[in-house]
Amino acid sequence: MARSRYMVGLVFLTFFVISLLSNIMGPIIPDIIRDFHVRLSGAGFLVFSFFIAYGITSIPAGLLVEIFREKPVMILSFVAALAGALSFALFPSYWVAVISLFIIGAGMAMLQVAINPLLRVAGGEEHFAFNEVVAQLLFGAASFLSPLIYSSLVLHLDNHRVKDGNLVHLLRRLTPPSLPWLSVYWIFAILALVMLLVVALSKFPAVRPVEGDRPGTWKIYRGLLTRPVVWLYFLAIFSYVGCEQGASNWLSQFLSQYHGYDPHTTGARAVSWFWGLMTIGCLAGVILLKLFDSRRLLMVAAGGALVTLSFALFGGDRISLAAFPAIGLCCSLMWPIVISLALNSVAEHHGSFTGILAMGITGGAIFTLVIGRIGDVLGLRQGLSLLYLNLGFIFCVGLWARPLINNATLLFHRAEKPTIV
Repeated sequence: MARSRYMVGLVFLTFFVISLLSNIMGPIIPDIIRDFHVRLSGAGFLVFSFFIAYGITSIPAGLLVEIFREKPVMILSFVAALAGALSFALFPSYWVAVISLFIIGAGMAMLQVAINPLLRVAGGEEHFAFNEVVAQLLFGAASFLSPLIYSSLVLHLDNHRVKDGNLVHLLRRLTPPSLPWLSVYWIFAILALVMLLVVALSKFPAVRPVEGDRPGTWKIYRGLLTRPVVWLYFLAIFSYVGCEQGASNWLSQFLSQYHGYDPHTTGARAVSWFWGLMTIGCLAGVILLKLFDSRRLLMVAAGGALVTLSFALFGGDRISLAAFPAIGLCCSLMWPIVISLALNSVAEHHGSFTGILAMGITGGAIFTLVIGRIGDVLGLRQGLSLLYLNLGFIFCVGLWARPLINNATLLFHRAEKPTIV
């Protein structure tokens, strides 16, 4: 079985870029509501258009990886990201935003399907949970930076008295004065172009997955979809992404609407710290996953998220401001643990299974939209209360999960046959 540090490094870099491009919606939702004159559900539909692309694209992306291998699919992914970012930056309107975010989402879905099996093989199956946490750490670090980049750009483009650097001067010329937040999409276009060149010029090592790690045929997908464990892990991913995106995308609007915080400064920093604390949680997770069973850690994380969600929704202004980012800390271990438990719970067809799991990312689309819709009718606090269901289901994963391969710890490492088939 091949091992490749180069491929692991490239996968980590790709996770970082995916995060920068994917998690900017939370800070800009208040701007979209104000500048495009849309309701909460209209803003939620933008997030819906991004994440629904995962549901539409994931399985076809798996087939593309099977036919063309990883490098061409990754190049196509960054072409899509570049096209989406440029279209919105050049033609800013609500419906162009809907289309461009769908295109960017499709590109990110193709990347997710291509890189997760690569990480499992290039880094080793027994270290997959650990490597997924490292990837999540980089994902969180990029998400921490993304709102800060947005806030810095808006403040510098709005303040004409500050001496401009070359980049700020160029962005001010490219961006409509009434939409300074749009400048972040020019940054994303540049980033997508750089990554396109990096992948195109990179020589991929001969990493060949073990049998079943590549996405397969429709027959394989149909076979997997007859297994209850596949559906349970799909729902786990669906629930997790719905919680992560529901909280991160709406927290700035919630803090502005209920507590009067400025979304350009305090709201953006709160979103940044949501992802920053997720990064810190991943750092702790690197150690914890070497000491404890991942299923027990998942239950502790979900329980903590339930408590912090309650403080965020029903606490005073300062408590809510602190509790929303703390949800990110609790969420930090959920994605890597659920992904590793899922792929280590089936003996074959991991590439195809990854495609199905990637479809669960549509939870970010559904829950963000539903939260906005409920928010229009009953209030945003009531809409965000929907996340109690997500976290409750994730907690239950720790009770029923029976992986074939447990996460390697310093205390023990043993195989365990699953009881769910």
